[in-house]
Amino acid sequence: MANSMKVVILCGGLGTRLREETEFRPKPMVNIGSRPILWHIMKYYSQFGFQDFVLALGYKGEMIKNYFCHYELMNNDVTIELGQPDKMCIHQSHDEAGWKITLANTGEKTLKGARLKKMEKYISDDPFMMSYGDGLSDVDVNALLAFHKSHGKLVTVTGINSASRFGELKTDGDCVVSFAEKPQKGESLINGGFFVFNRSIFNYLSEDESCDLEIGPLEQIAKDGQMMVYKHRGFWACMDTLRDMDYLNNLWNNGQAKWKIWP
Repeated sequence: MANSMKVVILCGGLGTRLREETEFRPKPMVNIGSRPILWHIMKYYSQFGFQDFVLALGYKGEMIKNYFCHYELMNNDVTIELGQPDKMCIHQSHDEAGWKITLANTGEKTLKGARLKKMEKYISDDPFMMSYGDGLSDVDVNALLAFHKSHGKLVTVTGINSASRFGELKTDGDCVVSFAEKPQKGESLINGGFFVFNRSIFNYLSEDESCDLEIGPLEQIAKDGQMMVYKHRGFWACMDTLRDMDYLNNLWNNGQAKWKIWP
């Protein structure tokens, strides 16, 4: 059953560490198998009934718009009669019927906090979810949401165990007492994305393009005692480098993609 709750996906970064691919396309449009990683993220959420997406576009965002604006034509069988364009018939053959997608330009150089703030007008849900456009997991989204609703705090972040090149979470039980973006060392839980936010997070953000999300707002929210961590022990991976892209493609091609929970 479809859930009307919004899922925001940040799709605007430059992806400089994956320049071999992102010179030509935004990172969320880099393929795993024959589909962009963005599609895989959206497909995963849709398996839990979440099909209302808000995509915050930036660098080469027109490619993402083009992909979804032509999705029906490119992913279905088509019957056409030349000279009779009104008689074109699209035969439904994909399983993404019901996806609602808002594609919003947020600026090429805008940082993540400002991108999210610019999405405020499209989000009436409280709470709502947010993910990065380059991360995959087998996190139980329904359990994540239930956990968020159970504690009453402003933010839930999914915490994973991995290398410390991402934001480190210092915790007291399930409460995040410190959020440090990309610490130099440490092997504790890190920020794996897959957030749940209450709408009051917008009070911590501005539309100034220099407003970041992790540095500043999330650090302050943790200091305010308003961030909890959902600890995920299963699969998580991001596509940050060419090596990451090859790893995810190998998983997909060998039938080992833990995030593929659809038939």
